[in-house]
Amino acid sequence: MRSSESIPPSAGPEEDSGVRLCDRPGCNAEGLYRAPRSREALNSYYWFCLEHVREYNLAWDYFKDMGEESIEQIRRRDAVWQRPSWPFAGARKTNGGAPNGQFRDDFGFFAEETAETAASKGRFPPNSKQAKALAALNLSPNATLDEVKARYKSLAKELHPDRNGGDSEAEERLKIINLAYSDLKAAF
Repeated sequence: MRSSESIPPSAGPEEDSGVRLCDRPGCNAEGLYRAPRSREALNSYYWFCLEHVREYNLAWDYFKDMGEESIEQIRRRDAVWQRPSWPFAGARKTNGGAPNGQFRDDFGFFAEETAETAASKGRFPPNSKQAKALAALNLSPNATLDEVKARYKSLAKELHPDRNGGDSEAEERLKIINLAYSDLKAAF
C-alpha cells in the first residue's frame, strides 16, 4: 500500500445519484468509509470502500518520520487532552501559586477556615480507634507521641493497683488506658 500522501484525491465526478465513489484510483465501489489524508490534515478525508479503507488503515502510521522527542511530546499532551496543565505541588512558583503546593490567599478569605479546621481536625479520623484512644487518655486530637507517653505514664501511676488498694474501677480504667496506649503507639 502506498503512503497516505501518495494517494491522489478522487478524480472522477460523483454519479448523478449522489453516490460517492471510492478515492482509490481504478475502484468504482461506493466510498462509505473516511480516512484522514495526512497527520497535518486530520479533518480532510479520503473516502474508501471497505476493502480499500482496511488496506489504508494497515499502512497508516501517524508517527511516521517523527523522532522520539516529538512522539514523547505528543504522548504527554494527549495525557491531558491537549490542555495546559501545571503541577499542584513543588518547590517552584507557578503562575500566581505559592511554593510547596500552597495557593496564595491575598485577601485572607481562607485564613479563618484553615485555623478552624486545623483546630477541629485531629491527626486521626473522628471515629477511628486512635481518636477514641486519645479521648480515653483525655488528650486533644492533635496530641503528639511525647504527650501521649507523658499522659500514659501519669495515668498508669495514678491507677496502679498497688496505689488504689485493689479498686476494681481503677483496674478497669487502667486496662482501657493500656489498650489505648498500645493502639496509639502502633499508630505513631
